Amino acid sequence: MTGTPRTLRALMLSLAVSAMSLPALAADIVIGQVAPFTGTLAPTGKGVNLGIQAYFGRVNAAGGIRGSKLKLVTRDDGYKVKETLVQTSDLIDKEAPVALVGLVGTGNVAAVLKEGLLEKAGIGLVGVRSGAMILREPVPTHIFHTRASYAAEVDTIVRQMQSMGLKRIAVLHQDDPFGEDGLVAAKKALAAFGMDLVAVGAYKKGTTEVEAAIKSIHATDPNGIILVSNTAASSAFVKGMREAGSFAMMIAVSVTAGPQVAEKIGNKMAHGLGIVQVVPKPESQAITISRDLSEDLQRIGAKEAPDHTILEGYLMAKVLVEGIRRAGESTRPRILAALNELGTFDAGGVTIRYGSASHDGSSYTDISILDRNGRLLR
Repeated sequence: MTGTPRTLRALMLSLAVSAMSLPALAADIVIGQVAPFTGTLAPTGKGVNLGIQAYFGRVNAAGGIRGSKLKLVTRDDGYKVKETLVQTSDLIDKEAPVALVGLVGTGNVAAVLKEGLLEKAGIGLVGVRSGAMILREPVPTHIFHTRASYAAEVDTIVRQMQSMGLKRIAVLHQDDPFGEDGLVAAKKALAAFGMDLVAVGAYKKGTTEVEAAIKSIHATDPNGIILVSNTAASSAFVKGMREAGSFAMMIAVSVTAGPQVAEKIGNKMAHGLGIVQVVPKPESQAITISRDLSEDLQRIGAKEAPDHTILEGYLMAKVLVEGIRRAGESTRPRILAALNELGTFDAGGVTIRYGSASHDGSSYTDISILDRNGRLLR
């Protein structure tokens, strides 16, 4: 069947008008993450990533932000500083993210700062898996932290040990800016409480070579040991100290994942190890952010149970999303400005504060203890 030219023209005009009246598909809001998805810190990078994805899934299921869905693009740096620089630069150039989230490692992010990658791109970074002061002072214009500082964590450890009557304290630390930051904080806190630093042991970043540290620390017979170390190194150290016959109380900063230590060395060896936590109890149904995380992990079909690392990534994503919402437009300058002006934000159990004098974000700290079944108790 054919129509007259006039009829065809009318039909085509009608279709064109209809097409113009349809809402345009909003472009995705691209967010970038560079983290270790391979190597010794792969569990950390993957955990933070899962938390971010869980919260983005919640936002996207509700329609996104101003009609746009959040899209997370990632790069693996293997916890290697040079790779962090290469991958961050590549991601910014090729993927054009409006913000970054969830980078991991003190030395890694310090290198990003030193090279000026964030400033050159005019892009904000929300959430760093580090509490080092070199990433906080002077106030970084493009970094917004979501966890307490290592100084605050170490102070919490020293206060706990002081309350237990422990006076002879040793420190294990990673031989890099992360570990050195914790060591400086430990010396300061111990001096303030009149406690003795009897030994210091170090290990090389990216390894579990703690034998020399075990020998030097065990020789001084400390009754308390502060661990400024990651999960793999902490596991090897705790195992070695217990096998050497040490009964010292050991408490690690938050980058050590307690249950993973128990998996690596067994519940008996890990029993009694203390871990500082910088987010609330992840399995709690009484805390809003923890309850939401459980729901959202189920929503995206994740098999993993909620843990502190996943919750930390979830918190990072929640703070970033709040900044994007307040920005009005999903552009780097507007998001950066919105985060700088965030003020106080209740993230559902964790209070975040940003201002011109501080981008520390949170001051939350607590201590968990591994029980005989490898579970964390508070």
